[in-house]
Amino acid sequence: MNVKIKKLHDWDMTPSQAIALQRELAQKVSVCGTLPDIHLVAGADVWHSRTSGMGRAAVVVLSYPDMQLVEVSRSEGHCHFPYIPGLLSFREMPLLLSAFEGLENIPDLILMDGQGLAHPRRLGIASHLGLFLNKPVIGCAKSRLIGEYTALDENAGSFSDLYHNTELIGRVMRTRQGVNPLFISVGHKICLEEACSMVAECCRGYRLPEPTRQAHLAAAELI
Repeated sequence: MNVKIKKLHDWDMTPSQAIALQRELAQKVSVCGTLPDIHLVAGADVWHSRTSGMGRAAVVVLSYPDMQLVEVSRSEGHCHFPYIPGLLSFREMPLLLSAFEGLENIPDLILMDGQGLAHPRRLGIASHLGLFLNKPVIGCAKSRLIGEYTALDENAGSFSDLYHNTELIGRVMRTRQGVNPLFISVGHKICLEEACSMVAECCRGYRLPEPTRQAHLAAAELI
């Protein structure tokens, strides 16, 4: 049984075409929805060579709620689209989709290392991926792309809402005491409260929740 992928568009386009497409696809993102029963959670991340232009996407599938590793799928290749902030999905998605195609276990929920709605055009890589997979996806980024928030205290579990102008676009969460917070946003087919709750439930004492932590290790071929 394989992950079903909706081919919404090709990847050969200019940056200006990509920006226009983001604005179009953003209208299709679902910012609410009832999660299915969660048995398998995936984490996804992409590693890049600093010199060769090659990339490696990794998708890990973990059991929920115990976070035991079930499967790892990787895909390597050349990243053809240039690195442009705000257009990351056009660089990384072809490899990511190939890695998802290699899965034998279909996840019920995906945590993507990157932005969802917390994006200038409300279509970060987590939202883009969600539209292609028609699955609930959470954007779980290590840094801020846009938005403003009030300072958090140092305790694990502290949070602050992330706003762009007056629009709520995500939440800043400290998942471990004394470490930098994560930037959580809706990717697709999930509400912000559920997204933050699931991220917290998937944490096991590290800054990153287990799905994206293990995906990061898998992309770097450390597991």
